[in-house]
Amino acid sequence: MSKPAPVLYRTTNWPEYNAALRRRGSFLVWLDREMEWCAPKRGRPGRPETYSDAAIQFCLSIKVLFGLALRQTIGMVESLLKMAGLDWPVPDVSTLCRRQGTVTIHIPFRRSGGHLNLLVDSTGVKMRGDGEWQVRRHGPGRRRQWRKVHLAMDVATGDVRAVEFTSSREGDSPVLPDLLAQIPAEQPIGTVTADGAYDTRKCHAAIAGRGGTAVIPIRKNGRPWKEDGPAAQARNENLRATKHFGRALWKRLTGYHARSRIEAQMRRLKAFGERIASKDPNRQAAEIHTRIALMNRFSALGRAEIVRVA
Repeated sequence: MSKPAPVLYRTTNWPEYNAALRRRGSFLVWLDREMEWCAPKRGRPGRPETYSDAAIQFCLSIKVLFGLALRQTIGMVESLLKMAGLDWPVPDVSTLCRRQGTVTIHIPFRRSGGHLNLLVDSTGVKMRGDGEWQVRRHGPGRRRQWRKVHLAMDVATGDVRAVEFTSSREGDSPVLPDLLAQIPAEQPIGTVTADGAYDTRKCHAAIAGRGGTAVIPIRKNGRPWKEDGPAAQARNENLRATKHFGRALWKRLTGYHARSRIEAQMRRLKAFGERIASKDPNRQAAEIHTRIALMNRFSALGRAEIVRVA
């Protein structure tokens, strides 16, 4: 029996994508002289904040991007401001550490025209425990501890539109309604593509409640649900289509294989480091949100457009 011919792909915008990759490595740092570096007075009782959220996010972005500790981050920010000819103050270690647990990280994204098609997945990020080399060499010393990152990515732009950060004990499916809640109500949702772990009533109901279509494979032992609403009817229709066409053909017809793109996003997330440095959950969430903001910035510089040729 002969082997099937390999699937071939071709990048159609290689010159633009090549230039975008070079821009990602550029060391140019643009600082808006009109940005609000110092926090405005809010008229509230108590000591006001010295630095704005934008200033704290800039420092955390430098920290995450270059994998620095807090003190090294402060030194690098001081150097950047000096080279830019700005006499702005720089937060000290205590201030930056404290504000990391309370700051609201702004995640930029691009809006796609028409309905929003989302890819949903989750991954684990290590926070404690020995490295892989030490475990292989000396055996485990400390118990590993993980946190889970749940992402929802826009297929058209490649930007992450929603993110949730939970403990390792949290399942995938209970978080999907929270991810969809981060999408503005006026933004219409077209499809939500996820793996079989999201084949639950709660997930299908959340997707149907936003007017979207669930592209979720039925579990192998899945049975028809009682059709007591649009969500159950759509899910049963997927079950009938899977039995009629077969699981492999159903995935091709529905475009389920596009989910590999969000798996690639998980690899980009861990390119900033397999481990998160902070131990406090709020500071960990700020570190993950900073990574997502940087990923969206990189994606905005340019993406590869790949088409299947054979």
